[in-house]
Amino acid sequence: MERFSGDYYVYPGATDRALRRYRAFLQPPGRRPLYPQDAECSCRGCSFDDVRHARDVLGDVLRQLPPRPRAQLEGQVRALDVRYVERTLPDPFAADRQWRSDLWWRRRIADRREAG
Repeated sequence: MERFSGDYYVYPGATDRALRRYRAFLQPPGRRPLYPQDAECSCRGCSFDDVRHARDVLGDVLRQLPPRPRAQLEGQVRALDVRYVERTLPDPFAADRQWRSDLWWRRRIADRREAG
């Protein structure tokens, strides 16, 4: 699917990279909040500095996959989504600040760096 996608950000290996990035963001132990960071650049490589972009890519991939692989990936993403909601804080002003505030994972408070 990645090979034939017309999406600039969905290319061979992008799903794996997005999953690894999402997991890595949620990896730090503890209960302190985590804050997604903005990417310095929007190129294919740097854009993954923003975990929200990784989640965007996963959402795009899920929409393009056939039913069986979609269900398998959905299970992994859903588990990460639960942790993301637990470890990030809601942003009541996301509609004014966020480029894609229609996406729930972009309606979380972000910072310039990922630290708790």
